[in-house]
Amino acid sequence: MFELLRLEICNSIANPTDAPSEANMITAEAARMLARYNNWANKLIFDAVAELPQGEATKERRSLFKNMVHTLNHNYVIDLIWQAHLEGRDHGFAARNTPEHPPLDELWRRQQAIDAWYVAWSDKLSGPELDEKVRFTLIGGNEGVMTRAEILLHVINHTTYHRGFVADLFYQVPARPPTTDLPVYLRENAGAAV
Repeated sequence: MFELLRLEICNSIANPTDAPSEANMITAEAARMLARYNNWANKLIFDAVAELPQGEATKERRSLFKNMVHTLNHNYVIDLIWQAHLEGRDHGFAARNTPEHPPLDELWRRQQAIDAWYVAWSDKLSGPELDEKVRFTLIGGNEGVMTRAEILLHVINHTTYHRGFVADLFYQVPARPPTTDLPVYLRENAGAAV
């Protein structure tokens, strides 16, 4: 099953199409797998950050968001923004991050809630719903339109990208970050139903 999902994702990337009558960018099953993968990878990174020596997660470092927790907070804010777009409502944010971040344990509780929302949302999706276009306004005021599938892929890709920032910051501790790669998730969850 997961090998077919890998092939489907590779094919959709290699052969993109703008025609709405073509096959879905991803299937509902792939959407469910990606939401669960993101949830799994977030748990690994939050657990690893929590295990660092006291003060390391919030220690200012050379990075776009200055520390690990503020980087994870950025991911959380972006997840909320795209959730609002998917629900067709205003997100209420004026920036892509908040000036301050909550303590790691509170941020983790919030992240678990939004991850659970994406998993539940993906569980309800059908193929045609993934192709539905969603109109939205970006933080900078630009108007946009993407399909629900494209939004989900963006959310997963964005979160993975910034988890990579956090992984890089681990080496400045120095510490080894967890491995959050999709193939590892697929191997570890090969028997799990999606």
